[in-house]
Amino acid sequence: MAAPVSLQVEFGGGAEFLFDGVKKHQVTLPCQPEPWDIRNLLQWIKQNLLKERPELFMQGESVRPGILVLINEADWELMGELDYKLQDQDTVLFISTLHGG
Repeated sequence: MAAPVSLQVEFGGGAEFLFDGVKKHQVTLPCQPEPWDIRNLLQWIKQNLLKERPELFMQGESVRPGILVLINEADWELMGELDYKLQDQDTVLFISTLHGG
């Protein structure tokens, strides 16, 4: 059983408007059988934080093109994208480049 994971999840470049204008969220992901990864985090965000227009944030099981994802200030493409295993105290930042991010 994977332990709970505490993260800072941030939104910028206009993406925060899909989350009631809140840019920073301190979240604790609950225990689950498998370790948390970005794929699971995106589903959790969709169910727990996203307030409107999910089609502007997600496409399928990933983020829409035009949303830059940084994990601890590094491009998620360098970290394994959806398969990156989240670590306690990670910071995950989503920046919309479509809104001037």
